[in-house]
Amino acid sequence: MAARKFPIIFAVLLAVSVGVTAARVGVAPAGAATDGSVVLAWNQQVLDAIVATKTGPTIAARALAVVHTAIYDAWAAYDPVAVPTIANGNSRRPPAQRTLDNKNKAVSFAAYAALFDLFPTQQDAFYRQMTTTLGYDPADASPDPTTPQGVGTLAAQAVLAFRHQDGANQLNNYADYTGYKSANSWNTPLEDIDPDHWQPLCVLTDAGVKNGMPPTPPAGSTCEAPYYKVQTFLTPFWAKVKPFALTKPDQFRPPGPYTYLGADGKPSGQYVGQIDKMTQYSKQLDDFRKTTAEYWEDGPGTVTPPGHWNQFAQWVAARDANSVDKDARMFFALNNAMLDASISAWDGKRRWDSIRPICAVRWLYRGKVIQAWGGPYKGPSYIKGEDWIPYRPPTDPAPPFGEYASGHSTFSGAAAEVLTGFTGRGNFELKVTIPAGSSKVEPKTATQPGVPAKPITLSWTNFRYAAEQAGLSRQYGGVHFEHGDKDAREAGSRVGKNAWAKALTYFNGSAVPIPTTTTTTTTTTTIAPTTTEVPTTTEAPTTTEAPTTTSEAPTTTEPSTTTTEAPTTTTTEAPTTTTEVPATT
Repeated sequence: MAARKFPIIFAVLLAVSVGVTAARVGVAPAGAATDGSVVLAWNQQVLDAIVATKTGPTIAARALAVVHTAIYDAWAAYDPVAVPTIANGNSRRPPAQRTLDNKNKAVSFAAYAALFDLFPTQQDAFYRQMTTTLGYDPADASPDPTTPQGVGTLAAQAVLAFRHQDGANQLNNYADYTGYKSANSWNTPLEDIDPDHWQPLCVLTDAGVKNGMPPTPPAGSTCEAPYYKVQTFLTPFWAKVKPFALTKPDQFRPPGPYTYLGADGKPSGQYVGQIDKMTQYSKQLDDFRKTTAEYWEDGPGTVTPPGHWNQFAQWVAARDANSVDKDARMFFALNNAMLDASISAWDGKRRWDSIRPICAVRWLYRGKVIQAWGGPYKGPSYIKGEDWIPYRPPTDPAPPFGEYASGHSTFSGAAAEVLTGFTGRGNFELKVTIPAGSSKVEPKTATQPGVPAKPITLSWTNFRYAAEQAGLSRQYGGVHFEHGDKDAREAGSRVGKNAWAKALTYFNGSAVPIPTTTTTTTTTTTIAPTTTEVPTTTEAPTTTEAPTTTSEAPTTTEPSTTTTEAPTTTTTEAPTTTTEVPATT
């Protein structure tokens, strides 16, 4: 009983760095993963690397999928039924070898090799995890499939070989190869903006923040380094990335955004209506809505939306005292759904390249006075339409990609379905307490109480409710219209159900692993990859359609020799400050 009560205490007492500040509590905290299975420890390594490198949400989703696919494929060799996603040279290990020690070692060598490849600048941290924390020697990596380190190494090598050619262009630093150009430029005059298309903004750099520069360049200046930069659309080619269960990137594509001119060539009431609703939310912002917007923001230098749901999964793993067998499956299914969600969402973002609220409000109401949030500590005010701002930090006024459809809503809808499917019941029961005055937008000062004025507790009875709040938070924050949120929630739910159905086929052994065309025999080393080869193929697979049945709970595959370890009641908190490196996206 004590093991079941622990996660509730753990949720209330430990600090995390999700959403708004490092003082916020409730989600699985950095470092707490070490109290569960080794899968959680490696999951936390991925999240730490995402934060340290300021990785964007698409690349973060893929990284999580790659690491946890390598982990799962290594683990599958020790299960009596499960099959790997890729034929990797490993055979099913005999029952006598299906021990917890062997599983942990195989999983760790797989995770280490994958992370070493994905995050070259973070290799020292991964090395410390392997050696100091877990007691393994990375030099033991080998292609011998009769040893756990060989099983892990071969699994990771096969996954990496497949993903190096998946259209993400990892080996060329995820550079765009499709020639994307925005319809509007950052300095297009308001009256000349195309009101249906995304406009990049001129935003502060880290140097600009450190030197106290204003959020926008002074009048008459240009958007130049070192203090400012023009936003670049994040991974506009992402629909070309090979998915997990999607048969094509637009399989669950939503109907599209409202455009300014309707079919009759007249201004659309739906277009104007969504902007009016945005300004209504803006002027009606209270502490709860502001706190909700900030909690779910997950912007640059955070774990990102896919990582946020991984932290939720860490909490679920601790609550349910998951074994390594359960965690290998849960995080595999979750993160491949996150990969598919990223592909689905970015398919729409590139297809419609739609305008963000900050630009749409300013364009529609230029030269007019509106009532809206007036800025930090000002509350509802009468402002010029062209001065409207969303409830976000001034250094990050809007994400660097199109509005429709919401990535947060797609990721959250997909994650909720996978976690509901895996747990078999969907109850969440997590509470997150937000300390008074902890806002980044309106923090407590000597003269201001800050937001929230009193502690606020966010809670979710089930995963789907959490996903709904995540989507709604984007409307509160002023970065998504209602249409772009709700359509994405529905698409994300369909993506998640589809991915969960596909994952079940691997768990129950009915799936056919992807064949490999070459045999990789090199061993993992501690030398950073030096290749910059661009992926040669960007076609999505057409043979990965998932079954339509999604209600089946995961088959329990732990052999009798498996030991299920409950998390202990002692946790080690990771530092609440993170050293940020320049973004690569």
